[in-house]
Amino acid sequence: GATYPLEIYITLKDMGYFHYNYHKHTLELLTKESIAKILAEESWNQKFIEESYLNILICADYSRTTKRYGERGVRYVHMEVGHCAQNVHLEAVSLGLVSVPIGAFEDRKVKKVLNLPSNIEPLYIIPIGYPNIQQANKLEN
Repeated sequence: GATYPLEIYITLKDMGYFHYNYHKHTLELLTKESIAKILAEESWNQKFIEESYLNILICADYSRTTKRYGERGVRYVHMEVGHCAQNVHLEAVSLGLVSVPIGAFEDRKVKKVLNLPSNIEPLYIIPIGYPNIQQANKLEN
């Protein structure tokens, strides 16, 4: 349906918080302030959010899809989020990185941390980083 409901935001360690402008294919700096620590706290203290170099935050404007498809549009938005996240995880693996799918967070609090517009809802956080080889070796033994 070409409704493009997703909005992508990223945090980069020591660089700031950005919004992906899909019209221009650019990253727009929203703040140089690091929000990863607060984001981790509002995600039930999942420390890998704070520790990772990159967090990809997939958010959505449901109205872009529901105005065309009604309530079924909610399902389509969730499918779109899944497709997007799958591609992020596959690309991370192809680059020798690790990623963690996170949906466990306080929606209202995360929305506030991200300073999202009222029509945008946070759905997924994907921390991405390098694997901890020493930790992996301990688990294998």
